[in-house]
Amino acid sequence: MKLLYFANSRIPTEKAHGVQLFKMCESFANQGAEVELVVPGRLNRGFKKINPFDYYRVSQNFKIVKLFSPDPHFLTRLPQGTYIKFQALFFIIWLFFYLLFKPKKKDYVFYVRHEYLLPLLNYFSKQVCWEAHNLSRRKELYVKSWRRCHRIFAITQGLKDELISLGISAEKIFISPDGVDIKEFNLDLTKEQARKKLSLPLDKKLVVYAGHLYEWKGADVLAAASEFLDNSHLIVFVGGTDFDLKRFRPAAEFYQNIFIVGQQSYKKVPEYLKAADVLVLPNSAKSDISKRYTSPMKMFEYMVAGRPIVASDLPSIREVLNQDSAVLVKPDDPKALAAGIDQVLKNQKLSEIISKRSFELVQNYTWNKRAEKIISKII
Repeated sequence: MKLLYFANSRIPTEKAHGVQLFKMCESFANQGAEVELVVPGRLNRGFKKINPFDYYRVSQNFKIVKLFSPDPHFLTRLPQGTYIKFQALFFIIWLFFYLLFKPKKKDYVFYVRHEYLLPLLNYFSKQVCWEAHNLSRRKELYVKSWRRCHRIFAITQGLKDELISLGISAEKIFISPDGVDIKEFNLDLTKEQARKKLSLPLDKKLVVYAGHLYEWKGADVLAAASEFLDNSHLIVFVGGTDFDLKRFRPAAEFYQNIFIVGQQSYKKVPEYLKAADVLVLPNSAKSDISKRYTSPMKMFEYMVAGRPIVASDLPSIREVLNQDSAVLVKPDDPKALAAGIDQVLKNQKLSEIISKRSFELVQNYTWNKRAEKIISKII
């Protein structure tokens, strides 16, 4: 099978979708597919001269095609959304010409995450597969494109149910949660060794969150939970873009017992997870993307780390975790979150049971298994 994966993304990027993108291209190729990743030639100023294959720690078993596409970065000074609209438009224009002159297009399966590329891709191919991670606010604009897709791979049941309610055939929609590279996160490293390597305190109960700091991720709720934890705890935040850190730092500094590490390289994240006493997934229930649509990559990474997980009790999270593999707490409630953290820290037996169970469960969520299942539905 020949597969063209289209992504309007900076390569490499500090955002989690970059990891997913490269891991899936590698895994598709591992299953025997001939893969080309088609992206715009956007410059990520924080990643100059960094080889993306090295950064994401993947085999160079697929090809990257970078299209010329103007990147109007100066528009970031205008109202939010202006830059991405113009940048996306430029990419669509150059993608049109790429596809127009691409030989033997019918030999390829087209695969894409960005729904706004679907009308163009559907114009050139009847073998378009869309990986659904979220739904546009203006769903009515995309219903026709969704119906024309050959296959749709939704990362949660919530997304599939919503698409069916919009009139999309259930027969073409398959649930495909995100995944993890188990070898990368199952480090042969003790908690103490990880802390020494990262210069983290040995005498604190480390509560670790690894991920972005968007409001719907619940990082603010975890920060507020520090008010209900004593000085023996230290909440460690790993990740966040520069923009989000500027917003988050001043608010978080109001609370005690918080350490903000900031953005770390992909290969450093497993070390922070191993350094933890407890890992937290505090997603908010205030938005559909969090409540019903998300399949957090960090959830699977947490599951590999062998540490107890405290997570918001949401339908999206319960598609993978349950009370046997995590402590589930009321979302958007700092006091309830702190109580869940204390519960696992004070109950060693419970901590061991849920850690072991989550590690057993995550064996079914590798990138290679995900790619194998997707390919089986495409062919």
